[in-house]
Amino acid sequence: MASDYIFIRKSRNALSTVLHTLMNILLGVGSVFVTIVSGSWIIGFILVLLSKWRMFAVHPHYLWLNVKSNLVDLIVGFSIVLLAFFSGTTLMTVHFILAAIYCIWLTIVKPRTSEAWTLIQALFAVFIGTCAMCIMCASLNSFFLAFFEFVIGYGATRHVLAQNNNTNDEGFPALFFGTIFAEISLLCHSLLIVYTFTEVGIIVPQLAIILTVFSFLAAKISKAIESRDGNLRFKEIAVPLAFSVLILAVVIILFSPQRFNV
Repeated sequence: MASDYIFIRKSRNALSTVLHTLMNILLGVGSVFVTIVSGSWIIGFILVLLSKWRMFAVHPHYLWLNVKSNLVDLIVGFSIVLLAFFSGTTLMTVHFILAAIYCIWLTIVKPRTSEAWTLIQALFAVFIGTCAMCIMCASLNSFFLAFFEFVIGYGATRHVLAQNNNTNDEGFPALFFGTIFAEISLLCHSLLIVYTFTEVGIIVPQLAIILTVFSFLAAKISKAIESRDGNLRFKEIAVPLAFSVLILAVVIILFSPQRFNV
């Protein structure tokens, strides 16, 4: 009897995993293509919110905490929908790429909880979120880009700190890096350089690259300081620092003559 029970439990768990994966794939594909068909981002946003129904199924006192805990996932979902919307209602290669990216996020990247994967999740949210916000806010007042970048910086920082059990000091660092994100976006708003790949319809803002590299370097420095109880040894960050400076130098110096300025 015990072996039968264990077999049934394993079968149910396997079936549950398969169904959960299929639902995530449907969400990834559906949120992109329903945006194309409807010509509106609203339905895509609704699908993303419906997938987060557990976030709302709590006492109102815990709702804001749940929103902050799910901010990175919401940033990715909303950004994918917005990028699909801004790519137009004519089916293009970029729509399939966005659907595939969202499916990979939901089924492979998001479920991981290790420290390395947590950083990857945060960096991805920074990159994809900034891509969407740069395109959306290109013709708007700089306040809007600064505000949304503050949210992205806050959410990404809090995600890394909370997932790594740094719950005692996540508030101030998240606000600090959110402010840094807002300030950098204000500096870049007057000249939003965008790299276009017309063959597939992909648009990559320079600001997204800058903030992603900055976030990577900040995470490495913070980790080095934490591991030494507040002391920083330069040799521990020399490689990520050199890598980050090289990437930023190449992007800013060699690729700043814009191919397209939004």
